[in-house]
Amino acid sequence: MIQVVIRALDILDFVAKGGNEPVSLAEIAEAVDINQSTCANIVKTLVARNYLEHPGRKSGYRLGAGAYQLTGNLAYHDNLVPAAKDVMEALSQSLNESCLLGILRNRKRFIVHIVHGDQDLQVRTRTEADIYPTATGRLLLSFLPPKELEATIGALGLPQPPVWSGIASREDLLQELRDIRRKEMALTLSPKHIVGLAVPIRKKEQVIASLSIYLPESRFTPGHREEILRRLREAAVTINERLAKEG
Repeated sequence: MIQVVIRALDILDFVAKGGNEPVSLAEIAEAVDINQSTCANIVKTLVARNYLEHPGRKSGYRLGAGAYQLTGNLAYHDNLVPAAKDVMEALSQSLNESCLLGILRNRKRFIVHIVHGDQDLQVRTRTEADIYPTATGRLLLSFLPPKELEATIGALGLPQPPVWSGIASREDLLQELRDIRRKEMALTLSPKHIVGLAVPIRKKEQVIASLSIYLPESRFTPGHREEILRRLREAAVTINERLAKEG
């Protein structure tokens, strides 16, 4: 048997037992009986592949999106997907456009569920993407707690003009994020002429995800824009209400 693979599985087993509570590197190393240096190297690889995530420098580690993707576990992220799945299907059908449910993981936008429309011209998107180019990423970034926001911007740097125009300084970026937070809506237009609109999903007053519609710019007419935003907000309210009932 390959020892490093066994160690990696032992680490995942131990972290999984902690549920959503992060565990420290020292706790992991002790539990699987390996030295911290070896443990750190394995954990670093698991984080890079999204099987573990590191919420913050002092927060420890917990299972990442990749681990849940392996099992297709719809309970991922506090039963978020079960609360949203049929609402998203109805939203996509009513607009005949694609919608996605996204979260932030390891300073990336990560899709936990997606529903495609039935248009001849379909827009496809990667499961994981950089934060700045996406409506979901920008919206969720705007709702981060101040310290986490500062740390994320520090790690990512400022967005380049092709990605997010009009951002020449850190204050420009913070002002844009304040505007997004105030409007509770992010709108993006990519260089490939893809429009994204995103609104927040809340549980216990905390923004935990984003519901988004994305489509070609050619279909984003003024009348259609208002309908998309109205239906998107209505769908978000329904999901929020379901999450609130779960306690």
